[in-house]
Amino acid sequence: HNYEYRIQPEDNISVRFESLTPQEYDIFNTNALAQQQNQNLNQGNAILIGELVDNNGEITYPFIGKVKVAGFTVFQVQTKLQELADQYLDSPVVKVRLINFRFTILGEAKREGTVVLSNNRVNYLEAIGLAGGLTDYADKRNIKLIRHVNDKVQVKYINLLDENFVNTPEYFVHQNDVLIVPALRQRPYQTYFGKNLSLVLSSLSLILISLTLINSTK
Repeated sequence: HNYEYRIQPEDNISVRFESLTPQEYDIFNTNALAQQQNQNLNQGNAILIGELVDNNGEITYPFIGKVKVAGFTVFQVQTKLQELADQYLDSPVVKVRLINFRFTILGEAKREGTVVLSNNRVNYLEAIGLAGGLTDYADKRNIKLIRHVNDKVQVKYINLLDENFVNTPEYFVHQNDVLIVPALRQRPYQTYFGKNLSLVLSSLSLILISLTLINSTK
């Protein structure tokens, strides 16, 4: 299944321009310190460092103005900015990365919460592994996927045990996906009896001993 993530409004992208042009003449070098800090990104400061794509799907640079990036892959945006940089800088190199790519997993996962991904081409088998995997009680055949597509919310169900899952559009993680992993229907019974099995066995043993003693006294 061929999938490449396309940038959306409100995505946060890191754009680095490197060239032989002196800094005072580099029209793209508006935040050199932030570009250096991009090597140490984390979820807390990424939004302060990257370029936030506006609601029109654009980012803005002085002198050049607005550049449309939504609807393009990371590599297509990199090529577009490279062509712009070639017009103004000496031997430029442009590097673009998506830095707020994430999904959320809830329910029967060993580590619930939001997972920030460094790669925007991650499938759900890999993503679940990054979340620590699923618990023994997870229903792998009936996982709910909540996905935002073109300002609309879609709800789908995926079966991790289905071999055809790798060929479906749900195989790869999309930005801001929410995965809800339900428990198997028999979990309450397993949980109850698992915790109380020793008590049940002790009670049965006591009853059997009592019956044996009663019978022996007759």
